[in-house]
Amino acid sequence: MFKGMGDMAKMMKAAKDMQEKMAEMQDEMDKITVTGESGAGLVRATATAKGELTALEIDPSIFHPDEKEVVEDLILAAIKDAQAKAADRSQQEMAKMTEGLGLPADMKLPF
Repeated sequence: MFKGMGDMAKMMKAAKDMQEKMAEMQDEMDKITVTGESGAGLVRATATAKGELTALEIDPSIFHPDEKEVVEDLILAAIKDAQAKAADRSQQEMAKMTEGLGLPADMKLPF
C-alpha cells in the first residue's frame, strides 16, 4: 500500500522538476535572439526565441519615395523570417529539454 505512495511522491517531484526546467527555459528564450532578413540583408529583423521583435535594421539605400511598397514588403518579409527562425529555435530548445527529462524528443510542451 505504501509503495504506491512512494511512486506518487516520485511523480510529483518529477512534475515539479519539469515545471522548474520549463520556467528556466522560458527565461532563456528571452535571452536567445535570431535575425531574419530580406532583400539580401537590406532589411534585418531581430527577435527573441519567443518571437518578440526587438530590433529592426534598414539599409538607407532602399528609401526611395516611389518604392514605398517595396520597402514595406521587405520589412514584413524580414519580420516573418525572424519569427519563423524564432519558432524553429524555440522547438530546438524544447526538444533539448524534453530529451534531458527522458521524454520523447517530439513531445509537445507545455501539455
